Formats: sequence, structure tokens, C-alpha cells
Amino acid sequence: MRVLPRCSVPALTALLSAGSPLLGQEVDSIPDTGLVYAIGADLSFLKAAEDRGVEFKDGGVVKPGLEIFRDHGYDWIRLRLFHTPTELPNDLEYTIELAQEARALGYRFLLDYHYADGWADPQKQPIPAAWDTTDIGVLADSVREWTAHTIRAFREAGVMPQMVQIGNEVRNGMLWPLGRLPENWDNFARLFEAGLEGIRGGRGTAPMPQIMLHYDNGADTEGAGAFFERFDRYGIPYDVIGYSYYPWWHGNLLELRDNLLATLQRFPDKDVILVEAGYRPRVYEEDGRPPPYPADAPGGPRKAFLEAVNRTLLSIPDRRIKGIFWWEPASACGRDFFDEECEARPVITVFDRYRRN
Repeated sequence: MRVLPRCSVPALTALLSAGSPLLGQEVDSIPDTGLVYAIGADLSFLKAAEDRGVEFKDGGVVKPGLEIFRDHGYDWIRLRLFHTPTELPNDLEYTIELAQEARALGYRFLLDYHYADGWADPQKQPIPAAWDTTDIGVLADSVREWTAHTIRAFREAGVMPQMVQIGNEVRNGMLWPLGRLPENWDNFARLFEAGLEGIRGGRGTAPMPQIMLHYDNGADTEGAGAFFERFDRYGIPYDVIGYSYYPWWHGNLLELRDNLLATLQRFPDKDVILVEAGYRPRVYEEDGRPPPYPADAPGGPRKAFLEAVNRTLLSIPDRRIKGIFWWEPASACGRDFFDEECEARPVITVFDRYRRN
């Protein structure tokens, strides 16, 4: 995707109306994301929870989970997609159905390709069982064709994503062993580009989604800088740098802020989203470490964490900081945003003041 120069709204309008060669035939590739500052959640397990009878409540009233989040200012949903899952629900049919429910309520949609039959993360990036594991050319073709097929399916179902992650937390590459890093950078770049080509091939005349490249450790200034600088040598276009941030793994808020500032300075043509964030009090209880957000914090530790992280993002005076997503806040009762009685915890209210009517 071509990066357009920054210009005023009147100037851009003039360019469009004049048929400027700057834009040429790529006008339809500019995604209508409505992305000012995304307030989002990865709700990939929500439908599965409700399908098995879980009833989430807000103020004692049972409501569909998507409505609860929408009523508290959430406007983006992130959904993962597995190739052929055998234990988890996140196949193409399930993901389309959940995306349709979200779209009907006005959510924008970020699609997260895992390129695996199950979890893909920095510790594991397994190739789907149906794909060749020995030939990088064949594997790249599989990535391209499956991506095109699935994007076409989302488009035809009326839920073309506004943003797409090509791979999940790919600091150590994806589709191991052929795309494993650091030893196979050329292969990794080829696989990422194949995913990008698949999106282009499957979108038809729909707007091109924004493309995200996702690095897991949001507080790793040195490692993240080296990763994105190395990737950029291949000249493969993408739009958004995505980070995860879990404080027990990644560090404190000062380290997070340092990395975000460094990212904005090093990569001036990229937006930045904290695409996974979360806080689990039990981690500190089990490890015996002093929690950074104690149990008696006003509204509870999760609310204190989310407010602190959001303040950190908003304190950075750069509009390329584009939002925050909580990872899986509604997978079950007694976890994250809902207590053991399925009642919403105070953390659900953090973005009430930002709600767009």
C-alpha cells in the first residue's frame, strides 16, 4: 500500500476531485477504517461462551456481550482465525458469524491470522497440518491462496475487515521451521508478502484493509527496533505496528512508553496500536511478587491497570498512537471483565467517558 503524504482535508479533497496522478487507480485501496483511537477487545471466544449458555450481565441485567462492550465505548473487535482447529472454535464459519454480529452493532473489525490450526505465538508457530512443511515456494503459495480464499469469504459475507494482521506475535517468525527467525528472514518476508498478496487478491473492489505487523513485547525498545528495521529492508508495505503488553512478562509503564516513543521516531510512516493488553492478578499471587496494581485499588486491579495504560498512550503527543485492545475479556465468568456471577467488573467502565454517540 502506498503511503500518502500528509495534507489537509481540503487539499486531499481537491486531489480526489481532480483525479490526481498521485492517487491514480489506487483510490479504492485507501481503507475507511474510521481509525482515530481504537477502543477494542479481542472477543474471539465470546460467541463460544454464549453458545454454551453463559449469560453476561451488566448492572444485574443479562445482555449479549457485544452489546455490553458497545455500551461502554468499545468500537473495534479483534478476531483470530485458525486454519483447521480441532479443539478451539475459531474457524472461518465461526469467525464470519461473530464478525457479522459485531458489524450489525457498528463495530469495526480487525482480523488476526494465526496461520496455524491452533495457537501461534513467540513460543510456537506451527504450520497447518494440511500444508507442506518442506518447500518455501509451496508454503508461500498456500499462504497466498488460503488468505485470498478467506478474505473473499469475509467480503462476500459483508464483513470485510478494516484491518488485518498477517501473523500473530511474529517476533520469532511464523510457520516454523521454514519461517522461523532469526535464521530464515528471507523466508519470513516471503511468507508475509504472500499473505499481503492474498489479501489483495481476495478483496475484489473492496477497500484494502490496513495491514498490521505484530511484535509481542511492547516494552522491548532494542528488540522491537531491530526487528522492524530488519523487516523494512525487504520493502514490503504495511501500515500499523502492533504490540502486546502484559506487565508480568514485558516490564513497567516507563519501559512501554520508552519503546512507543522510540517506535514513533524510528518509523515515521507507521501507526502504532497496543493490540493486546491484559492484567491477571493471579500471576502475582502465584509468583509471590508484589503486584503493581493491588487488589484494593479503586475499582479493582484490572481497572487500575487499564486506566494507567490508557493514560500512558494518551500522554504521548502523536496522533499515530491509535488505540488499545484488551485480550479476551469475555471468554468465561470469573475471568478478566466478568466475575464469578458473570457480572461486569468496574474495568468495563474505563472508556465510558470516551464513548462516541
